[in-house]
Amino acid sequence: MELTLLGTGAPAGLPRPDCPCAACATALGVAARGATAVLVDGTLLLDLTPGAALAAARAGHSLAGVRQVLLSHPHDGPALEVPAGVPQPGRVPDGRELALLTGHRVRALALDAPGTGYAVTGPSGQRVLYLPPGGAPAGVEDQEGVEPYDMVVVDVLGRPDALARLRAVRAVGATTDVIAVHIDHDVPPGGELTRRLAAVGARAVPDGTTLTVGVYEDVPDVPRRTLVLGGARSGKSVEAERRLEAFPDVLYVATGGLRGGDTEWAARVAAHRERRPGSWRTVETCDLVPLLKDDDGAPLLIDCLSLWLTDVMDAVEAWDDAEWAGGGERALRARVSELAEAVRHTRRTVVAVSNEVGSGIVPATASGRRYRDELGRLNAAFAAECEHVLLVVAGQALPLRG
Repeated sequence: MELTLLGTGAPAGLPRPDCPCAACATALGVAARGATAVLVDGTLLLDLTPGAALAAARAGHSLAGVRQVLLSHPHDGPALEVPAGVPQPGRVPDGRELALLTGHRVRALALDAPGTGYAVTGPSGQRVLYLPPGGAPAGVEDQEGVEPYDMVVVDVLGRPDALARLRAVRAVGATTDVIAVHIDHDVPPGGELTRRLAAVGARAVPDGTTLTVGVYEDVPDVPRRTLVLGGARSGKSVEAERRLEAFPDVLYVATGGLRGGDTEWAARVAAHRERRPGSWRTVETCDLVPLLKDDDGAPLLIDCLSLWLTDVMDAVEAWDDAEWAGGGERALRARVSELAEAVRHTRRTVVAVSNEVGSGIVPATASGRRYRDELGRLNAAFAAECEHVLLVVAGQALPLRG
């Protein structure tokens, strides 16, 4: 089964008409994207968009062989112009299955937003799932014997939780080719788009690309261990959360505690909680080693290592010079080594956040300098065990490794 992506952009296209944003300003050439429409084996068209016939011609195809046109979402704007010889577009009621004379079968999936998803099975048995912009499957359940789709074509950036739901029920597996469509101006095109998608096991292709379902593609593996560094309010926590929002059952490990009576800290904690998907669980602990040793556990998001270090330095009385010299330093080094060793051997997916404080002003106190130095050593030890290391500056993630 072959899919030709006549367009891969949001309904308004990319760049958006008359939009002055930086992403639209750089969405030129192959980075420009028409509204998403998919031609399946030249016979089935999923979403009819303006200029579909011209887009097909540019990709070396024709719409003359199209026998069915299915719409996946409400199309705003002027009435759709149907090219000559192309059937009138329609929608399939949720749960209904359509059998085409070409040997394709199409089943309509209910969504949690206006629109319809389509599961297409080709004559040779390959299975593709196509979802509209802003839509995720509704009522998906984990069933025995569920086979992963060979390919899913989905709004990865707008609804990463749709991918998480599909992974949770094993409809998306390790061999599923995840193609991002309905791409809007929320992410700058080029390297940042590629990096963002690769982090969740997905990829984007230019308009006009023809994909053969079931053919192996060299998509970067999702990194198992990632360290995200950054200064205060740099966006490091947002970046870390983004890397796991397309995965189910994430365990968020908060190392800062509640700090009763501190209203400013409570507001920070509340802001973090509001950003997290509702399916994530939270545990407040600094006992990280047992979590890392749980090989069957869900992905971990540890936020953050700098507060973990504060807890450990409190435990070994590292702020007292006499205690530090009398064994506190050795105890701290042992705890850091134990953590790094657990990261090295863990089988869980881990994303950890830490502050990068070594580039600022030298602290005025001995305890401040001690903390700065030990955090630098901790970050280096943790980073050494990670496939990916990122530095976030002004909301921009700079890859240091991976």
